[in-house]
Amino acid sequence: MATKREETMVEAAGIEVRVSSPSKVYFPPHGGREAITKLDLVHYYLAVAEGTVRGLHDRPTVLKRWKDGIEGEFFFQKRVPENRPPWLQTATVTFPSGRSATELVPNDAAHLVWAVNLGNIDWNPWPVRRGDLDHPDELRINLDPQPGVPWDEVRQVALCARDVLVEHGLRGFPKTSGSRGIHVNVRITPDWDFLAVRRAALALAREVERRMPGRATSMWWKEEREGVFLDYIQNARDRTVASAYSVRPVPDARVSAPLTWDEVPDAEPADLRLDTVPARFAAIGDPAAEIDASAGSLEQLLDLARRDEEQGLGDAPWPPNFAKQPNEPKRVQPSRAKRDAS
Repeated sequence: MATKREETMVEAAGIEVRVSSPSKVYFPPHGGREAITKLDLVHYYLAVAEGTVRGLHDRPTVLKRWKDGIEGEFFFQKRVPENRPPWLQTATVTFPSGRSATELVPNDAAHLVWAVNLGNIDWNPWPVRRGDLDHPDELRINLDPQPGVPWDEVRQVALCARDVLVEHGLRGFPKTSGSRGIHVNVRITPDWDFLAVRRAALALAREVERRMPGRATSMWWKEEREGVFLDYIQNARDRTVASAYSVRPVPDARVSAPLTWDEVPDAEPADLRLDTVPARFAAIGDPAAEIDASAGSLEQLLDLARRDEEQGLGDAPWPPNFAKQPNEPKRVQPSRAKRDAS
């Protein structure tokens, strides 16, 4: 006789959503903390749903499914299943290859529960809204420290990036990445395509690099990087980063948690976890609550890009899955280019 499958129903946004195997372990015990189950993750996202949905609203979002928890294998699922609830919202996006996919658009808490039930742990949205899939409304600064770079250096680079943004008429909203870095999201008016937004992000990275030589870098090739890499490539089409309040698939269940700028100098990523962020959210609200009301113009950063180009700074490399760009340098590792030349 078949064993009845464990499941429960969870109400979210006025919808009853089925959660199968709610006691399945997604995060094993860690540092004296008990295991975190699928249902625990559901309850976390319900507690911070307002902030989570703010970062996802109307955005096509890639599912990153950990069907057996963080100790198992994961896979990216860009296409939502054909067998899905009628209330599920979606958008069809086109990739640089020309292929397309119908992706999830998590517009309320019910969508969060539905995706967690499939094993989705963190959220990876596009920087566009489904009403205009070709013009981003968010510039993303991803600060990626190189091996051995201390955490305080990441915080200092973030503060420098804030200053550059302010001087160019923009407001950034920082958050921990939930891993080793910091993200700064910048709401912009959707008046530029992906190429222009990436160009603006590269100009910003180069300006921070000039102000913090040896500590911040815009260099694409790892062998040329020093300090903290400002990953401008994350603004290219089809690139996504973990969004606000995402729980990251790491043993202590850290969260990509929004911060105020005053908090950045003392922020410690290990303090911002699935078991601590809901109480923080209830006490202080969402530090990124004003982001949608803070859209700015890229004009000044694009002026900076133009000045860089006039002084001989051309485009920077693109990943191999993108078509060769008109002013892009050769896609060859610098050390290899030197060997070939000799």
